[in-house]
Formats: sequence, structure tokens, C-alpha cells
Amino acid sequence: MTDEGLTRRRALAMSGLALTGGLAGCGSDSNGGGPGGDPSSPGGTATGGPDDGTPTSGATAATDGSTDATDGGGDGTTPGTAAFEDLTVRAERVASGFTSPLALAIPEPGRRFVVDQTGQIYLQADGTLREEPFLDVSDRMVDVSGYTEQGLLGLAFHPEFADNGRFFVRYSAPSREWVPDDYSHTFVLSEFRADPGAATADPDSERVVMEIAEPQWNHNAGAIAFGPDGYLYVATGDGGQGNDQGTGHVDDWYDAVDGGNGQDLTGNLLGSMLRIDVDGEGSTAGTATGSGNGGAGSDGPARNYAVPEDNPLVGSDGLDEQYAWGFRNPWRFSFGPDGRLFVGDVGQGAWEEVSVVERGGNYGWNVKEGTHCFQADDCPDRSPRGRPLRDPVIEYPHGGEDVSGIAVIGGYLYDGDAMPAMRGRYLFADWRAGGRLYAARETDEGLWPTTTVSVDSEAQFGPMVLSFGRNPDGELFVCTTASGQVSGESGAVFRLTGA
Repeated sequence: MTDEGLTRRRALAMSGLALTGGLAGCGSDSNGGGPGGDPSSPGGTATGGPDDGTPTSGATAATDGSTDATDGGGDGTTPGTAAFEDLTVRAERVASGFTSPLALAIPEPGRRFVVDQTGQIYLQADGTLREEPFLDVSDRMVDVSGYTEQGLLGLAFHPEFADNGRFFVRYSAPSREWVPDDYSHTFVLSEFRADPGAATADPDSERVVMEIAEPQWNHNAGAIAFGPDGYLYVATGDGGQGNDQGTGHVDDWYDAVDGGNGQDLTGNLLGSMLRIDVDGEGSTAGTATGSGNGGAGSDGPARNYAVPEDNPLVGSDGLDEQYAWGFRNPWRFSFGPDGRLFVGDVGQGAWEEVSVVERGGNYGWNVKEGTHCFQADDCPDRSPRGRPLRDPVIEYPHGGEDVSGIAVIGGYLYDGDAMPAMRGRYLFADWRAGGRLYAARETDEGLWPTTTVSVDSEAQFGPMVLSFGRNPDGELFVCTTASGQVSGESGAVFRLTGA
């Protein structure tokens, strides 16, 4: 396959943009007013220099910002992060010239759709990347220049796209009339339509499906995907700022730490994995119609969907759309070959985590960060409803280990043929992994052993990773960038193969 970059004309037109990777941990974002640290690192998280407080080998960052000795074994490693085998993959660059490619969808062989955070979806068909976007929603988004976690954040094709031409996008829009004045913007989930074999979609076919008021600019999550049950899963962050506190963060049942949306089930849909039925008939609070501008009127947020009857809170105290909760910033998620839901949740200032998510599960934030109590010496292991706070299957620290970083990038449980050594491993990354990937090996109980994966590539790979994609044959792709501010044309897509 040829490597077709976007033209220089398009790159020049976009050269003024400076975007973040939209996901990193927020050890310094306490006021939600923008980056408070190194501007080359999303969320103002320190990038690991000798004087920035990042722990050195043999120590990990405690949640309160102090540095504690690891709680691992005699070799000084954190449980689950010791290298268990020597793994290498090859990465072939198949597309380049993007600003911030943070999602990839491949609904059928030979047609890849790359989501650029600036508001465009680009089609690569038969090895050729088209210059004209398949869809451009930048005219209905907030301004994504500068340092931001907003933009075009997710794409999912309907399981019957080949017949009905329906697909769904998630983007950040200006505040609607019903959004509180001190909030940041509006979360928008919309449906569009296209001829299944066409090179462009109809931008005027927009039907707003869901809207949520977002109190802060960060922790937007963004991923959307159809599950094996045919329902659409939607990830939402905790609303932003830091610690799940501040404007737009409700009071929950946990008194040791103020906030927050991660543990709340009745006040809003933030900090959760949602599951909705986009094929059923739902209510419409706002006048969400295919107006072409994404507007939903002033009557309230659009709710153009139905709720699956077996969602865990249907008929009980809680919002029906909730499928699982207790998340901080579930940036990327995927379904495994056996239908299990893997969610990578970006941590606060000490731990990153990946969970196997089940219906009705509570995944701990902001009572816990990973398996650790958050800003408290002790914490409960159950909610007042009696639901256990579920631990992740993968966690790693923000420093001091081979497997470390500041923002987990959820990947896939691999079952393809191109990388035999990776089969059965969960392949993922960190935003700041330095051109490497990570792999985890499943165990019956406890944290999964996790190791680094070297990447051989003739083109520059990363060094930062934004997202993964998978084709119908189960082969994996990686979206990368070479700049912390993600400006210019450094974004690229790589196909992974065996070394």
C-alpha cells in the first residue's frame, strides 16, 4: 500500500493550529483554566525532566503528589509492570499529513476513515488518501486552535452501514442556550448519512442524537463504538478540571474527597460509559433536526435515542443511559473478540488503568485511582448501593518503571494473523511512550503482567500515540504524532505487522 500524505496546500491552510493530544493526566489542572505546566504536555503534566518532580527509577508518584517507594516485590518493580518477554513489531506508515489523528474506523476492507481533531474525517480508499474530507464539521465546533482537549473526537459506523449509510460522530460544539453560563461547551453526538460507497458524506444530513453540557474544556473522553449487541456505547469524562471537583461537579456519597461526577448516578451523564439504542425511537428534549448546523434549540439537550431495557439502572434510582460508571477520562475503548469491553481510563497524577468493563460496574473514580485510594489513606471497596469498586486489570505508574507514562491509550486484544507473537495479548500505549507500545498478558486474577513492545519502522513512529484502529481481519493500526502541541502535519497512521 502506498503512503499518501495530504497535500502541502492543506497543510499550509492548517499550519496555525496547535492542538493537544486531548487526554493526558492532570496533576496540575486544578483550576481548569488551561495548562499549568509544560505547554508541550497535555494537561500541563510534567514531561519527565530531571527537575520536574517526576520520580526516578525505584519510586513511583503517590496520588497526593509525594514520592513513595514502590509497593512491589523485592526487585523494586510495581506489580504487573515487569517485563515478561522480548516483543517487537513492525510499523508501516500508510497515511500521513494529519494534524491530530485521534480515531480510525475501517468498516470494510480497503476503506479507512481517519478522524482529525480539527473537524475532518478523511477517506483512504485502495491506498489513496483523498484530499477532500469525507466530512467536515469544523464549522459547527468550538475553536480548537491552541491548547485544547476539544474537537472532533469520535466516529462509529452503524453495523449495517453498507445498507443504510448511517454513521455517528462525537464533537465539541459551542454552548447551547440551555447550557449554564459558567460551563465550557456542549458535547454533541450526531448521526450523518452517506452513500455507502461514496467519497463524501452529506453534511446537511446531521441529526443530533445526544447533547451534554460540559463544564470544563478537558476530560472529554470522546470514543464511541457499536458493541456486539448492536447498541452504541459512548464514553464520557468526569467534566474536567482536576480531582473531579469544581464547577459542574456534583456532590456524591463519598465524603473523604469532594465531588464528583464519577460516582454520581442521578445528576448528569458524566464520568461514565453510556449505552443507547440509536435504532429505537426516543424522546427529544431539544428540537434536534437535520438542520446542517447541529443546533438543538433552547428547550434542553437532545435525546434522540431509546434506552436498552436491560441497562442496569432502568427502573431504579439513576439515569437510564448509564451502563458503567466511576471513570475519569475514558479516552479510548474497544471490544475484544469475545465481546468483552476494554476501557482505558486516563489517570490523575499517579496511575493509569485499563479495565474490563461489565454492565453495572463501578470503576472507582474519584474514590480510587487505579487500585489505590485517591487522596486518602483508606477508602471503601463498595458504594452505598453495595456495588464493589472494581479494580482495573492493567495499571502502571507515572514514573519509575519501564511501563510508565502520563495518559493511557486504550488498544485492542489482538486476534489477527500478522503478529503471531502478539496473539492473545492486549496491545495498548501511553501518549508519552517514546515510540514504544505496551502489551499485557491475561491472567486468571490480579493485575495482568505488562511489558514494553519495541517498534521497528522505516518512517518516524510517534513518538506519541493518540489512538488505535482495527480492520475487519483483526489487524491493528496506530495513530501517532511527533509534536506535543500536534500542530502542522506530523500526524500519521501506521499498520502493525510482525517483526
